[in-house]
Amino acid sequence: MIKISKPLRFHIITLFKEVCEPYVTTSIIGRAQKEKRIEVVYQNPRDFVSNAYGKVDERPYGGGPGMVLQAIPIVRAVEHTLRRRLTPKKKAVLIWLTPGGADFTNTIATKLTSYDDIVLISGRYEGVDERALRMLKTLLPVRKYSTGNYTLTGGELPAMAIIDAVTRRIKGVPGNDTSIEERRIASREIYTRPEIIKWKGKSYRVPKVLTTGNHAHIDAWKKRKQ
Repeated sequence: MIKISKPLRFHIITLFKEVCEPYVTTSIIGRAQKEKRIEVVYQNPRDFVSNAYGKVDERPYGGGPGMVLQAIPIVRAVEHTLRRRLTPKKKAVLIWLTPGGADFTNTIATKLTSYDDIVLISGRYEGVDERALRMLKTLLPVRKYSTGNYTLTGGELPAMAIIDAVTRRIKGVPGNDTSIEERRIASREIYTRPEIIKWKGKSYRVPKVLTTGNHAHIDAWKKRKQ
């Protein structure tokens, strides 16, 4: 587990801060913020448009349904959120959330704990003008990730998933290193007390091996259930 001496900062570029706040201020992620192990900051692309209506989207070239987020408000939002937080010695990365990106994994989550600043682009509607990606690559390294083979209405949920996966790998956040499942033998089936549950005339029992105290047999069972 990686130990850090200063907060790892997550910068969320989003139109809907209110979607993210309830999750990142609750439970383990919320506690990590209170303990200054991480910091979550937001930047709204609407703050960087020149029109009077806060309009950040336009119709796609080439036709098709929906609207596309314009490049310049996204790029300016990233520039602004990093301007007062980065020095040449700090390590930053931008995560471009897209269904066509590489699969986000536990290994990637662990590697991301080595960064000082992680910028997450949370797109909406039909997505973000691809030219924003080309411009942002001139500012900092970019990684394109997908959190699953599905389509959502926005990038906020994938951003929360990445923040969660990265944060729980920071030393002291889960409270116990063995809470990280991939660092121990973990089964996809888990049980707790009582040993027998009676429900509508039937008895539902914990697998007998888990009650024996024989750790070798228990580990073998867990491996079969992985």
